[in-house]
Amino acid sequence: MPNPPAGPGVVPPFAAPPVEGRRTRLWLGLGAGALALALCCGGGGAAVIGLVVTGVQAIDEQGRSASTDYYQALMERDYGAAYDQLCAQVRRQESRPEFERRVASEPQVASFRVGEVDQNTLTVPVEVIFSGGGHDRQQVNLEQNQQTGELEVCGVS
Repeated sequence: MPNPPAGPGVVPPFAAPPVEGRRTRLWLGLGAGALALALCCGGGGAAVIGLVVTGVQAIDEQGRSASTDYYQALMERDYGAAYDQLCAQVRRQESRPEFERRVASEPQVASFRVGEVDQNTLTVPVEVIFSGGGHDRQQVNLEQNQQTGELEVCGVS
């Protein structure tokens, strides 16, 4: 077989690149890209949902814990520990000795049951039974400490 002549006007052995399967590869590539995008967006969405759920659970746990610690200290008549659970605003309004005198003169907590934290108002209902047999439904107002990020008792109504 003779060699083709070199120079202008020479016809290569193949006039055009093969087109067989070209569309199939294009659609497979686009499909794989769309699947990867869906997985990334879906994974990101799941992560955001997971963070929201975890945040809600953390607020509930912290609020219930702060309320429980406060009432446990009152029940044990450890008024200094109860005072330590209070937010800075309440501590500015009432000194530790004033708080201890006031709380010691009130009916003593015999038992209590802490409810669920209201995420919108940051309040917690608490059923309290006093040593004299009386009972009350109180509401603990919570506030986040700006330095520690922990929830603190910021009033009881």
